[in-house]
Amino acid sequence: MGLYPTQVREYLAGKIPFGPLSQIYLFDPVNGVAGQNGLSWEKPLKTLTAAAALLTTDQHDTAVFLAGDTADEPAALINWNKDYTHLIGLSANVPGMGQRCRIVGTAALDLARLVTFAGAGCIVENIKFSNEGDAAGALGAVLVSGERNYFKNCMFAGMVHATPAAEALGYSLTVSGDENYFEDCVIGLDTIVRGAANAELILSGKRNHFRRCIFQSNSVTAAKVLVRVDNSGGDLRYNIFEDCLFWNYTENWATGIDNVFDMPASGATHTIIMWGKNEFHGQISGWADTLTHIKGGAPATGAGFGVAVSPTG
Repeated sequence: MGLYPTQVREYLAGKIPFGPLSQIYLFDPVNGVAGQNGLSWEKPLKTLTAAAALLTTDQHDTAVFLAGDTADEPAALINWNKDYTHLIGLSANVPGMGQRCRIVGTAALDLARLVTFAGAGCIVENIKFSNEGDAAGALGAVLVSGERNYFKNCMFAGMVHATPAAEALGYSLTVSGDENYFEDCVIGLDTIVRGAANAELILSGKRNHFRRCIFQSNSVTAAKVLVRVDNSGGDLRYNIFEDCLFWNYTENWATGIDNVFDMPASGATHTIIMWGKNEFHGQISGWADTLTHIKGGAPATGAGFGVAVSPTG
């Protein structure tokens, strides 16, 4: 399995599965060199693109990213389309926002997004995805179109510039695949003003689960939302939000956004299950513009959802 350091093997032992052919490839944007084999810290790869190209589908191969002051800046969209391959940041296990294993889109390249996770059964941990393109077309950070993937301690930050943040189609994360699990992740950011009615998460898959995640934005546009549910493609069954925080910042407590969720009033069946203790804070008026399909038993700020503690009627 290569001459990687013993401590890397021990670190990964509780995080990823191993098979008889599993391989680990190390990459380091600071010390890596193009053309290295990535099998030891003496010969690390330089980019995620190079490491991803070496992974073999269905083999539980893993790309390991050494944290540091320098981000990985892909020259093109990374299409992670190999099933049962994994991406692990070798860093502090801090939830989402503080991650130093960073995949960054630059203003020089203006990628539409950074990574498409089209594979199934993949594990992604301790990674920050930040699209800092300054063109209108640099719309988002990550698309998850695959199924049954697990994301932990990741941050998804799209629209990290005012120009794409003013686009209605902007987003931080899009999930069109089914049965993915997000834990201790951060979706969105509160440092760049959102100047349009866009969303941090666009959700069109079914049976996805978000646990202890933070959804955040910075907006005074009333119709801007943190989560947009798109059921135009068919029945979504349900999606779960468990113990999540929804936050919108506005400078000097200006008027913020109307709703956390944008829920179509008609169309294919879908239910948002609010499990555990979900809260919204900051300048947000309510949970959803259509309340019929959002279910939960936690206290709410109004009579339209949950058990009202400050009923409006």
